Amino acid sequence: MLTRTDRAGAGRATRGGGFDISGNADDWKAALGERLRARDRVLSERLGRVEADRRKTDGPVDPDFEEQAVERENDEVLDALGEAERSELTSIRRALERLDAGDFGVCDACGEDVEPGRLEALPEAAYCLACAEANEARER
Repeated sequence: MLTRTDRAGAGRATRGGGFDISGNADDWKAALGERLRARDRVLSERLGRVEADRRKTDGPVDPDFEEQAVERENDEVLDALGEAERSELTSIRRALERLDAGDFGVCDACGEDVEPGRLEALPEAAYCLACAEANEARER
């Protein structure tokens, strides 16, 4: 188990798919934080474009029924894209808050360490693998 100061590990992937956590945990967390901030910027920009496109489609309704159907379908796609990006942004911003608070890499459910490999693959992960799988099983 990682110590409180080394909670998320250093995060160097090894050739065998394992994880080497012998490096500097602070540097690794800082790198993950940069990845999270970069993703936040990309999603924020994309969400802005989706919302702008959505506003463009809020104009007068086309009198042609087929065109109305296409416009409605486009609206639904834009709504789904916007919702997915808002959800991911929320997860990323929570991860950044945990990073700032010193709780990054700690499972929200059980309080154990989130596996370094999981954080490397999904830096916004709030749960260890066991708790994430248990949550998914409950949701089914």
